[in-house]
Amino acid sequence: MSTDTKSRSGAEVLIDALCINAVERIFCIPGESYLAALDALFDRSEIDLIVCRNEGGASYMTEADGKLTGRPGVCFVTRGPGATNASGGLHVAMQDSTPMILFIGQIARKDIDREAFQEIDYRRMFSQLCKWVAQIDDAARIPEYVNRAFSVATAGRPGPVVLALPEDMLTDRTDAVDARPWLAVAVSPAPDDVARAAAMLADAERPLIIIGGSGWSDDTRLLLQRFSETSQIAVANSFRCQDYFDNEHPCYAGDLGLGVNPALSRRVRESDCLLVIGARLGEMTTAGFSLIDIPCPRQRLIHVHAGAEELGHIYQPELAINAGSSRFVAALCEAIPENTASEARMRQVAQAHQEYLDWNRSISIAGALQLADVFHGLRAMVPDDAIICNGAGNNTGWLHRFFRYRRYRTQLAPTSGTMGYGLPAAIAASLRYPQRRVVAVTGDGDFMMNGQELATAMQYRANIVVIVVNNGIYATIRMHQEREYPERVIGTDMVNPDFVALARAHGAHGELVVNTDEFEPALVRCLAADGPCLVEVRLSPDILTPTATVQSLRAAARPTTRPVKN
Repeated sequence: MSTDTKSRSGAEVLIDALCINAVERIFCIPGESYLAALDALFDRSEIDLIVCRNEGGASYMTEADGKLTGRPGVCFVTRGPGATNASGGLHVAMQDSTPMILFIGQIARKDIDREAFQEIDYRRMFSQLCKWVAQIDDAARIPEYVNRAFSVATAGRPGPVVLALPEDMLTDRTDAVDARPWLAVAVSPAPDDVARAAAMLADAERPLIIIGGSGWSDDTRLLLQRFSETSQIAVANSFRCQDYFDNEHPCYAGDLGLGVNPALSRRVRESDCLLVIGARLGEMTTAGFSLIDIPCPRQRLIHVHAGAEELGHIYQPELAINAGSSRFVAALCEAIPENTASEARMRQVAQAHQEYLDWNRSISIAGALQLADVFHGLRAMVPDDAIICNGAGNNTGWLHRFFRYRRYRTQLAPTSGTMGYGLPAAIAASLRYPQRRVVAVTGDGDFMMNGQELATAMQYRANIVVIVVNNGIYATIRMHQEREYPERVIGTDMVNPDFVALARAHGAHGELVVNTDEFEPALVRCLAADGPCLVEVRLSPDILTPTATVQSLRAAARPTTRPVKN
């Protein structure tokens, strides 16, 4: 690695900067606008280059990698259409608070503002999708820009950064001096704030802890579990953060998100003190901002967040603490004496966990396939450290309700609600942790949005299992359609391929499941296979959610006919 002033190209300075910052993997679609950067990677064996099939898939893989490691995922795409395709991953990273850096090959500087081939002003295009967007016009400033990119992506509330790279800048020669590796900055809570939070929790009769956001670790999970036992306070997670707390722990109360347990919603409303650690309290977690009053909650609210701008953004807390989740939990554990729980608290926590267990039990629906039993079977057949990935769609409601997560970072799912995320995320997870089981749960519509990345999985032998729940409709939209415009079906039917044949065409192992009893042996064969596998699970299009069918929604929408009295 060059650390002196020997003349290098801008591309060489850029790749050196990434190596200095310990980047191990880059996801990309190759493009002529950053050929010099690709060439600079040729002799750098310390960085794996993962070539994807679409920039959307590449950006989702990058975001998932950032989620898993807590370090910025790195992606390279070309200008214009390439950057546009990659915008989905930026949106996920922004809403999910994931550190990510997207490098975009840009047109030559001499052609700027001429509407040159595939020209876009990325500052204007991505200003609301990122924490920072910039263009490096001077090769000598590459170390400065890259260091700032890593710093911005990880500081406070993490998020994505975009750097545009004019193609002629990458071939300029420069005597730029390399910067040192970026340093992560952790925000610690003030002792007085921790003491006040502890006192508020001690005074509460019906406290509840809600957790989510960035900056967690498995050690933090274990500390919070110990704290919840000592203080006897139930813990719920925000939308798609179910792996932040052992779902089988006796203090676990369930997840706040789509298809939430009504008993948990009631518990939030009736709580007299909410301790929110890391979660933004967004729309999905608060049932459309209905669980907590705006702007002044009726519950005493303690809000802990690493981004100061999030505190008071929507809800006015009684106590706002600008701190990272891990540091706050560690400090809180030290501030609370042991064995302080009352009998009433113990009964509340036991009841909260029992309500979760009751909600998690299998239910029976019409038809040969019981999706609740499928996900209970999946839980029984994969180890506790298996990583379960999903995108969007009604199928995820079944997964979230019936699968129990035991360890941190075993759930990869977009809080932004994007479709097409599950398969790319699973590939990224398998490449990052090849020794662990990785399963992607997708709907048929969800799979088809990035199904081409199955070719990427085959190329790099990502040992993943993809479960495709195939009901032939866009089920979430059909559900809303039947509620608002019953029996006026338009735009929500799909004609799907033979998913098993599609998997086999890629060289993957394929299985078809049409009834519940077929799922376990099919999954056993997949888990024993070497390489990517796909299981198509066929579900009736009438089945929408665990509590709703097309027919039930239509029946509810029909007016009741009453006899006329003479």
